[in-house]
Amino acid sequence: MAAPSFVPIEPVDEPRAYRSPEHVPDAWAADRPGDLAGRQPAGTRLGFQGPDQGFGVKLANGFRDRLQLTPGESADDAVRGCLNVALRRASLYGRAPVVYDLTIAFTMWGYLDPAAPAELVTRRKALFAGVGHTAQHYAEGRAVAESVPEATLRMTPAQVDQAYPSGWAALVGA
Repeated sequence: MAAPSFVPIEPVDEPRAYRSPEHVPDAWAADRPGDLAGRQPAGTRLGFQGPDQGFGVKLANGFRDRLQLTPGESADDAVRGCLNVALRRASLYGRAPVVYDLTIAFTMWGYLDPAAPAELVTRRKALFAGVGHTAQHYAEGRAVAESVPEATLRMTPAQVDQAYPSGWAALVGA
């Protein structure tokens, strides 16, 4: 950086310039024991991995006051089941969950519709029962997420709105 004109400069001073360090470290390589080689593993009880999935819980709980539940349904079950669907959708794109993932999940299952089709309500009551108790009903929560076709998860919120309620069966994989 140049010095202001009022700073005294000795005539014998050499100008400073960048110099490389004496030692250049080796390039970084992913060789730690916990590093994965290739893609995330897939299989029974491994779920759908993605970054910052805990933020999805905050987003999902923001829908509680908008849920249209029928007698016998639990808000905890609805939130956890739709969260599982939203996390699966987000993991398909390799990103953290966003509000649109949850909007799609709650819409396709009719939780935002006060006049949801009776057949859909019957199906979701059976499928979502107890899912809110994650530790005891992990497999059931996975079943909710896996029941939704990937084609539905790749749709935009506008496409899901357009397909629901007449095409709810195709949306949820019934």
